[in-house]
Amino acid sequence: MMRRKFLRATLAAAPFAATTELPSNADRPTKGFKVNAGEGRFHGHIQLKGVNSNILDVKVSGKDTNGDLAVFEQTSLSPKRGTPSHIHPNQDEMFHVQEGEYQFLVGQDKFHLKTGDSIFLPRKVPHAWTQISDRGRMTVIFQPAGKMEEFFVTMAALEKEPSKEEIAKIFADNDMQVVGPPLKVD
Repeated sequence: MMRRKFLRATLAAAPFAATTELPSNADRPTKGFKVNAGEGRFHGHIQLKGVNSNILDVKVSGKDTNGDLAVFEQTSLSPKRGTPSHIHPNQDEMFHVQEGEYQFLVGQDKFHLKTGDSIFLPRKVPHAWTQISDRGRMTVIFQPAGKMEEFFVTMAALEKEPSKEEIAKIFADNDMQVVGPPLKVD
């Protein structure tokens, strides 16, 4: 009996499904690509100024995925520094620590990450992180890509360290909201 109801509902929806347009993949690459270790796909090394002086290399750009995904490798050169607490309203974020140690705050929960650890940061949840070790390296993934590449390029182009107000504006211009100070290391 339930199977018949399921089949009727499925068959009734079939003409609608046949006319529903799926997103175009026309702008997506049709070939894979390789990005060498220590290199970025676009922009070369993006040397940040502002919240920290880390280096980011674009490994997969939002340009490569029609905005669906962005992957960066971050070389962390800023011990005891990190991001202000902020929100990405439209993006999930994931970090995988390749080297070093970091402290993360996600909502009200604190996490200590070391080499090999990963952490998922859901969209709309305030979060911040701080580098604990002298050096570190992480893979950072954004889904969807959003304006993260533009944000990092903007931070690299600054001529001087920005004020808290300037940082908040740059975050806002790139679809993020600063909601608190950087995370203090315990």
